[in-house]
Amino acid sequence: MFQGVEHTAIASPDPGKLAQWYVDHLGFHINFAYAGNYFVKSPNGSILEIIPGEGSRPPQNMADNKNPGIRHLAIAVSDFEAAYAYLQSLRVTFLGEPFALGTNRLVFFNDGDGNLLHLIHRQTQLP
Repeated sequence: MFQGVEHTAIASPDPGKLAQWYVDHLGFHINFAYAGNYFVKSPNGSILEIIPGEGSRPPQNMADNKNPGIRHLAIAVSDFEAAYAYLQSLRVTFLGEPFALGTNRLVFFNDGDGNLLHLIHRQTQLP
């Protein structure tokens, strides 16, 4: 009956601009749009819906890691060094240096609206 998460929604003051950020930076594509809402689909099939939002929120950073709610989106990559270098070439600001967590490689950064993301390369996929 239940199949899993179909998409995750992110509210943005400029949904079209943020959708394009995911296209330009992370290889997503806009697969559906209506009334100011954008669905962006990643190469592995995961989907984000970017919806109109109002107001502002404080920037997300690693110091906020204990606040309730969604903390970050993890972006899977097959080649960590190439993905990291590509984002550096696009002048993405990272929140620290890449690091290893066991056999995983990670680095945190913010998207075009300041939402917390991280690249992850898993040597061994989760079961």
